[in-house]
Amino acid sequence: MGNTSSMLTQYDIEEVQEHCKHAFSQQEIVSLYQRFCQLDRSGGGFISADEFLSVPEFAVNPLSQRLLRMLDGLNFKEFVAFLSAFSPHVSLQQKIEFIFKLYDSDSNGKVAFHDMLDVLRDLTGQFISEQQREQVLTEVLEEAGYTKDSMLVLSDFVKVQ
Repeated sequence: MGNTSSMLTQYDIEEVQEHCKHAFSQQEIVSLYQRFCQLDRSGGGFISADEFLSVPEFAVNPLSQRLLRMLDGLNFKEFVAFLSAFSPHVSLQQKIEFIFKLYDSDSNGKVAFHDMLDVLRDLTGQFISEQQREQVLTEVLEEAGYTKDSMLVLSDFVKVQ
């Protein structure tokens, strides 16, 4: 599976299915493998940040830079596991864990006010002011029983979402 020019064996497909907790059917995994091979232009068995940015829909996503931190250098099995968060077959908890990782930019297991503000800034761009962003975020946190100084762990994060 390391070399993208080879075909997937039944064993490879089953291994990937197990790794992504059966979020995708065998046919979907084969399709994802074909797409992975198209993106892996160097044939090195992983996709670089530049290769991800070659996908127009990805490049224009306001969260693309955050996603790249999670994506850069993924091999096929990791690529499928990453995409599993978008599958209708995974639990809400798995989707929330993915979103938590997106917010937790320093990977310390905690989401601070500035982490949430950074995501909000990425999503809103110039459409609202920094003061408005801070006010909205402060109100959302207060409604959930937190303050600007709170450090949210995954279980806290679930309550705020």
